[in-house]
Amino acid sequence: MGLRIERIPTLRDNYTYLLICETTGEAAIVDAPEAAPVLRRVEDTNARVTQVLSTHHHADHCAANPVLAGQYAAPVIGHASDAGRLPGLTHGVEEGDVVRVGLEAARVLHVPAHTRGHIAYVFDDAKAVFCGDTLFAAGCGRLFEGTPEMMFAALHTKLGSLPGDVRVFCGHEYTESNLRFAAHVDPSNRAVTEKLARVRAIRARSAADWHDAGPDEMTVPSTIAEERATNPFLRARDAEELGRLRAQKDAF
Repeated sequence: MGLRIERIPTLRDNYTYLLICETTGEAAIVDAPEAAPVLRRVEDTNARVTQVLSTHHHADHCAANPVLAGQYAAPVIGHASDAGRLPGLTHGVEEGDVVRVGLEAARVLHVPAHTRGHIAYVFDDAKAVFCGDTLFAAGCGRLFEGTPEMMFAALHTKLGSLPGDVRVFCGHEYTESNLRFAAHVDPSNRAVTEKLARVRAIRARSAADWHDAGPDEMTVPSTIAEERATNPFLRARDAEELGRLRAQKDAF
């Protein structure tokens, strides 16, 4: 028994997650931009949704919050600073708060830079982190509301310091393009070369419609250990280097 993690393809390349406590059947939905695929997965699993979790306020992560909250009479949780701009928000949390899904507990980390109210949910016992658009497989989010210094702290001080076997559940299927950039800036990195080959093989099987993607077509999750080895932003020596890499990636 433990935390069951269902990956739900949404929009063109988004990941929504359904987290189910296998002991109690209680469940949480993480980052849902559209309701229909989520409603179907909840029905298929017989999960009992008790809350909706958001990592940040961008519509491609939370537009379906009001529909889902109404369907399941569930509270919507996000960072306190996102009051007024995160749809359906009922419970604002801060770093250090704990969110419970049945018997499973998540620590809230505040990881601003992509947005100022971005948070991640760390389930220590389940060895899983849900990090939205801050940390991607082999990448990081654009700096829409923050600075390289903020992103460096989010990645190196917080997310990157998690144990190596923690699984990284990010917000998008960007892994192949991120690894192509990683290979461009770090061409001698064997770990990058080998993972890019594996990911290309996986993505070659991808469905014409992302909504139909199965587990063998998804490259997420990775692990913190993999990210330390392959992610140029986690391998950056300081915030200045990270900022240069982010500017390069924006134009790549």
